[in-house]
Amino acid sequence: MSNPIVYQIRVKDHLGEEWAAWFAPLVIQNQANGEATLTGPVRDQAELFGLLMKVRDLNLTLVAVNQLK
Repeated sequence: MSNPIVYQIRVKDHLGEEWAAWFAPLVIQNQANGEATLTGPVRDQAELFGLLMKVRDLNLTLVAVNQLK
């Protein structure tokens, strides 16, 4: 199995701490510009798509998805 890739998912609006377990292993950070970033390791494309479906299910506006390393 290959090493996980670190991704950052940016969404419009802040997220409360109650969503931390739902988005684990990503870490939620609310930004001063009103966006939230979710950053952390993603094992594969299936896990990434699962996280993006959670964003969709919460009806959040996706701003960007970036591979960090």
